[in-house]
Amino acid sequence: MALAAKERAVLLALCWLVVLQRGGGARASSSSSSSSSRPSEQETRTKPAWKDGDLNLGGLFPIHFGVLSRADSLTVRPEAVECVRFNFRGLRWMLAMAFAVEEINADNLLLPGLRLGYKMADTCNTVSKALEATLGFVARNKLGALGMGGVCNCTPAPRANTVSVVGATSSGVSTAVANLLSLFRIPQVSYASSSRVLSNKQQYRSFMRTILSDEQQATALAELVREFGWTWVGLIASDDDYGRPGIERFREETLEDEDDWPGRRRGYGNDDDNEEEVICVEFSETVSLYDPPERIHELADMIANATARVIVVFASGTDLDPLMREVARRNLTGRTWIGSEAWVSSSLIARPEIFHVVGSTLGFVQRPGHIPGFREYLQKVHPQRHPNNVFVRQLWEATFNCTLKAEAASSDNCTQSGNPVRHGANEDDGSSEKCPEGVKGAANAPRPFCTGRENISAVKTPFLDYTDLRITYNVYLAVYAIAHALHDMLFGCREGAGLFEGGKCTNIQQLEPWQLLRYLQVVRFRNNKGEEVQFDEKGDPRGGYSLVNWQQSPKDGSVQLVEVGSYDGRKPSGQRLVVDKSRIVWHNHKNAIPTSVCTQPCAPGTRKGILEGEQVCCFECISCAEGEYNNESDANSCLGCPEDSWPSANHTMCVPKREEYLSWREPFGVCLAFVGCLGAVLTLSVAAVFVKHRGTAIVKATNVELSYLLFFSLFCCFLSSLFFIGKPSTVACKLRQPTFGISFVLCVSCVLVKTHRVLQVFESQIPGRGGVRKLLGLDHQLLLVFLFTLVQVVICAVWLYTAPPTFEEDDTFKNDVIYLSCDEGSQLALGFVIGYTCLLAGVCFLFAFRARKLPENFNEAKFITFSMLVFFIVWLSFIPAYVSSQGKFVAAVEVIAILVSSFGLLSCIFFHKCYIILLKPERNTPEEVRCSTAAHSFKTAARVNLHTASSIGSGGSAGSMNAKYDHHHHHHHHHPVRASTLTVLSVGVEKGLKNSQEMEADAEPLARTSKGTRHANNCKDGGEVNVRIPGKELASSMSSSMLT
Repeated sequence: MALAAKERAVLLALCWLVVLQRGGGARASSSSSSSSSRPSEQETRTKPAWKDGDLNLGGLFPIHFGVLSRADSLTVRPEAVECVRFNFRGLRWMLAMAFAVEEINADNLLLPGLRLGYKMADTCNTVSKALEATLGFVARNKLGALGMGGVCNCTPAPRANTVSVVGATSSGVSTAVANLLSLFRIPQVSYASSSRVLSNKQQYRSFMRTILSDEQQATALAELVREFGWTWVGLIASDDDYGRPGIERFREETLEDEDDWPGRRRGYGNDDDNEEEVICVEFSETVSLYDPPERIHELADMIANATARVIVVFASGTDLDPLMREVARRNLTGRTWIGSEAWVSSSLIARPEIFHVVGSTLGFVQRPGHIPGFREYLQKVHPQRHPNNVFVRQLWEATFNCTLKAEAASSDNCTQSGNPVRHGANEDDGSSEKCPEGVKGAANAPRPFCTGRENISAVKTPFLDYTDLRITYNVYLAVYAIAHALHDMLFGCREGAGLFEGGKCTNIQQLEPWQLLRYLQVVRFRNNKGEEVQFDEKGDPRGGYSLVNWQQSPKDGSVQLVEVGSYDGRKPSGQRLVVDKSRIVWHNHKNAIPTSVCTQPCAPGTRKGILEGEQVCCFECISCAEGEYNNESDANSCLGCPEDSWPSANHTMCVPKREEYLSWREPFGVCLAFVGCLGAVLTLSVAAVFVKHRGTAIVKATNVELSYLLFFSLFCCFLSSLFFIGKPSTVACKLRQPTFGISFVLCVSCVLVKTHRVLQVFESQIPGRGGVRKLLGLDHQLLLVFLFTLVQVVICAVWLYTAPPTFEEDDTFKNDVIYLSCDEGSQLALGFVIGYTCLLAGVCFLFAFRARKLPENFNEAKFITFSMLVFFIVWLSFIPAYVSSQGKFVAAVEVIAILVSSFGLLSCIFFHKCYIILLKPERNTPEEVRCSTAAHSFKTAARVNLHTASSIGSGGSAGSMNAKYDHHHHHHHHHPVRASTLTVLSVGVEKGLKNSQEMEADAEPLARTSKGTRHANNCKDGGEVNVRIPGKELASSMSSSMLT
């Protein structure tokens, strides 16, 4: 009820408006003494084009670009608004509607028996003129429906109802018109208004359109900017319902919230492969047709000083034209302009004279269509063929620069008061400011009268530009959408299956606009290209855009819109935008894509770093941290390398970590291996010498069997060092320590038993030290070696069973290196192995120290002592070196210890004997052995007798000693005692209390008496030593024991 009352009040006002429009002007004219004919002439020039029909369609088209601005003083009656600057394309759009109506009327299948009419008005691209025409549509449509014919006695009587309105062009005008038409549910189908605001069905319930919504266009623009990697842009929007919502939607698509701009920034967060790149905005401004020059200069200054080289503009051509003129005047080149459909396809901007600043512009436009027969229709346009369309007359005058006789009294922009709206004027941009003949224009040049024989197809005019029919085709589709909805409602409806309550249908007598709106919402048909046309729940069509690039024609220099791609919002993400970059011509006339970034992209190996207070696109480049890499440019973060790899020096890739171990190929490893092999070869060589000279005295005196076993163990010791060289493996790790431990224990055991045997042989011949000879058999010696070695074998077996060594990779010491080594499993077990070896070496050292004064040919004990000292020094040094070493040097330290110990044993025990065997063969005889043994026996006997004499002198009288001596003399009368021996004994008695060391020191000169010297000489000459000691034949027994 409230709505009905509101409608009746509005219609009553509209009724009086119609009366005033038709009668008020005349009454005012009769009362005015000046310019009595001027208003009626202006009304004549803007009179709507019309055609009667059974049902009428309204049309709103911008036949003129603007209106003449005047300052109303309100001291006299305001004059009618005057439209200026003829729009050739606007008239083409109007005639496309007329052509579609005529084509539908000629079709006997679409609306059989029903004729469509139209009333098409000029909006002059302003809201006021559009509302004026819309009020006429609504008033005539609703007076009879509300029973107000008697109240509003209008003359002439209203024509047929206006069931729908086609238009308007700009979103701002359509918004105002839609507010009015939605009040009465009169369907409105726009062909060029793309503002996303108009998709709000709560406010604009009867609005529909055949052009895509700016919501899709803003998304397409954002994807286009991302496609070329432009992250730093400027934004310009028209200050109306087209520009502001469009640029707002673009900002939403750039992933930048309102709070993030300006001065605030978004965090980087975690990277995601599907996350879209943020686009930052350096400046965002609005522009309007009515901006003063100061504002235009301010915007031009901002563009000139900005670092962004890409500017996204969401504005209409008329709003943008003043700014573009100023940009061209300043020659602000080097910018790439990204445009919305409203101005990219506008002839106001796409002009050759400003192409040097707007060249390479990219933008989306409606996909072009084809209207069969329309080109011929336009070529036949003539004022006589369209008597009800005053705009065709204006087209004729503007095209041929003449004046039709009926219109010779006035012109659009001639000697009239006021200032025209700021727009350019030439035929190329679709506008005209020429004056008719007899009327002074800007150049005071009169125009001739038109003859009527002019041929419009013989001249170049934007009116006949049939290159790309985009908006024109949208007008064509809008009329056909209405016609198909009428067909479905009037001829396709079946009672009980209709869209109205109870499934009812309607007829032409009962038809109301809201019923047509219901069928328009669900209409579905195929256009002449075979594509399906329908509207979604918001009244928007489905489809896509063509991406165009502004290029200059080489023939005539005109601006051409070359299609270089497409966008279809119906496809999945990632497949919507298609760009043929090879067809784009950039302003630098090169194939290189222009850049527009706040900060140059970070090179591979670096990442973006936050700059406090700056936008996300302004950053610093920071090298990737240790262990991270990045192989892409402009990355937000670096990636970590796998565990077995490490970044390259420039952090652009991960390379396998360098494996480090004691390699066969490195010089150090080769040297150690060479030394180990050299030791093994020397061991075999010495063994070969011993085998070859196995019958000589020196070889026999060294216990051949133990020597051979010692050679084998030394050979194994040298070869065991090779297990520590090369790439570690589990098998090698398990073998190297036990091999080394067992080989060394076998070696030391042999030396130990050998030293023990030599020592016991000599000590067993001394009186009072018998009873150990039974331990010197070969079987016992080998048994001892086996037992000593068996203990080490048991230790190693327990070690391998409980905590075996394993192969390990260690990268804790150096990030880019993997140290391949062996984990010993149990350091305690390793300590037992080395400790047991050292224990045997210590016992061996004690025996060797005791045997250090054996005969020269048997005095290897002092060399063994030295070798054991070397052994201890090496392995004591090994412990701290082993603990403090890392990586391959751990194995190297142990290899060096093994080699030095092995060479110490080999050289100390065998090199001296080899020297005698090979270089001093005269000393390698039994006589030499007996001689050295005799000298040692003589000293030993002297020490023993001196010790005995000392004991007698200290314990009793000389008589008792003589008694013991007589006893020995009687029992061993066949071994006479030499005088020197008796002399020594006498001295020992006399000196009584002297210690044994003094007696031994005195024995040396006494042994060199005449007889002693003679026997020594005989030894040197090869004679037999004839020294006799009471009790046993010491010399002969020692020599025979060692030589056998």
